[in-house]
Amino acid sequence: MKNIAYISWQDGEMWLGYLEEYPDYLTQGESLADLEEHLRDIYQDVTSGKTPHVRRRAELSVA
Repeated sequence: MKNIAYISWQDGEMWLGYLEEYPDYLTQGESLADLEEHLRDIYQDVTSGKTPHVRRRAELSVA
């Protein structure tokens, strides 16, 4: 099992969030558990090649 960082917040009745590495793919859920399930689905899609032209967050080391 691998841990993936994500950002989440509650807005009224809904939970919103995105995977830290893939911030373009915002999703929502009716509960935190529901949101996490949607985030797992997104992770599968972006890492399996099903989603074309995936943009991802990265860090660059400079001197």
